[in-house]
Amino acid sequence: MKVGLFIPCYVDQFYPNAAIASLKLLQRLGLDPIYPAGQTCCGQPMANSGFEHLAGGCNRHFIDNFAEFDYIVSPSGSCVLHIKEHLHDDEKPDAAQHIRTRVYELVEFLTDVLKVEKLEARFPHKVGLHQSCHGQRGLHLSQMSELVATPFSKPMQLLNMVEGIEMINLSRNDECCGFGGTFCVAEEAVSAKMGQDRVADHIKHDAEYITSSDMSCLMHMEGILRRQNSKVKVLHIAEILIAN
Repeated sequence: MKVGLFIPCYVDQFYPNAAIASLKLLQRLGLDPIYPAGQTCCGQPMANSGFEHLAGGCNRHFIDNFAEFDYIVSPSGSCVLHIKEHLHDDEKPDAAQHIRTRVYELVEFLTDVLKVEKLEARFPHKVGLHQSCHGQRGLHLSQMSELVATPFSKPMQLLNMVEGIEMINLSRNDECCGFGGTFCVAEEAVSAKMGQDRVADHIKHDAEYITSSDMSCLMHMEGILRRQNSKVKVLHIAEILIAN
């Protein structure tokens, strides 16, 4: 299969190790992903700010970079959800539709497409899993606790394959961290308080690391941890899945 690696702009700029880990993980699983060097922002920040009608250039550029691939994989649930639900182009509707049905967040690609059952990784630390809203409620990576339904968690499914890891039990498994993209700018005080509550839950249960499939959530919580001079660290799930 021909796999394109989509690295969101904030991951590229601030968390390149998450991108490198995603690449190495896919390679370790026998794939040869291609990183289109011309890729840029997918347009999500513009759309979330109410200017989606001005994101045509972002849409066309994304299509030009990724239309040739069988699958597009990205270590960011929020960006993937944006592409799945909003990518369109009047000049290339078929190409846009192809991408919308073939773009996957990294975790769902590993569990749903590759159907990974074993990983060679070792991470002997206490880890808390943050279920991002985009991943949980948008991409259905895990079950929502407010539903009377069978629980599941695709990220946890992968993390349980890691040798030596100790996953902690949180008081509120699927609480929002408060980041919400442009929400953290428009509602700074509310966003910060929600993030503090989310971080406190992990600290209360002695987490050494907080992980997630959404680096944007981790970025928000990392800022809070640093301001608190906390020793708790954040790592994208891909970085744990290749650890040894």
